[in-house]
Amino acid sequence: MADTPADTTKRFDRQGVSGRAESGHADTPADPPQHLDFARSEFDADTAVTPQGPGLWSAHLSSNWNIGDHSNGGYALTPVLRAMRSLVPHSDPISVTAHFLRPTRGDAMVEVRAQTVRSGRTISTLSGSLWQDGAQRLAVVAAFGDLAAADQSGGHEIAEPPPSIPPVQECVHRVGLEQGVELPILSRVDTRVHPGHAEAGSSDRALLDGWIRLADGAEPSTLSLPFFSDAMPPSLYPLLGNVGWVPTIELTVHVRRPPTAGWLQTRTECHDMHRGRAIESGSLWDSRGSLVACVRQICLLMSR
Repeated sequence: MADTPADTTKRFDRQGVSGRAESGHADTPADPPQHLDFARSEFDADTAVTPQGPGLWSAHLSSNWNIGDHSNGGYALTPVLRAMRSLVPHSDPISVTAHFLRPTRGDAMVEVRAQTVRSGRTISTLSGSLWQDGAQRLAVVAAFGDLAAADQSGGHEIAEPPPSIPPVQECVHRVGLEQGVELPILSRVDTRVHPGHAEAGSSDRALLDGWIRLADGAEPSTLSLPFFSDAMPPSLYPLLGNVGWVPTIELTVHVRRPPTAGWLQTRTECHDMHRGRAIESGSLWDSRGSLVACVRQICLLMSR
């Protein structure tokens, strides 16, 4: 079924959220907002796709999700995932790999192409692409499954716990960071950074902890986790300082569990950088401390 843009003229009621006077112990996020209908969120409306024929969709990218003059990569990826999901019976993107061939421009139309490579009983694999102005911008391969399906493994679990970091209200809003690039995306995403990682170039390690959620209070979902995986400041920021736009070359996200309502806790770290190309790994945990996504990407440090 096609995704239909929703009316976003009325923002969600964030009573009990916007004041950010939540309480909790040092490694617990603020109380999550009251459950909101994700289908009415700005994220849903701004990533909607419209069928144009077999294997073909159109979408309008909003400039409100830009990093500087370009669309955030995770945001540009989402319409492709929406189109893919409409082709198979499985709803959760459990593995996503995207190659970013060219920057994508916001406030403009794009074309989405997708096809099923194989549809199985538990996993469906698809390929897709995003085009703008006649040029391919993204190449995507994804596997979809059902994370709520019955466990067939005998109940064995291994999961990395979240690190202990200050609660949301003690972290620094991304607006206050010296990042060297305009961030229209901050009208759509509420991002908080560990106070020890918030000063540009103040650390001896390329590691960044924080919290993130959609600014309108809509809850996270398995479909939005690939976006959140690419929406925090670069982990190079605490080490190198004002790095500006750091474009992604390739991004891989493994969605592990459906997220519960509330803030997502994030950690990203650069383990290797050579000739301006950096490898960054990260994890996301939901408000209960469950690991919900693992991410790895190679990105490009631009000369300034």
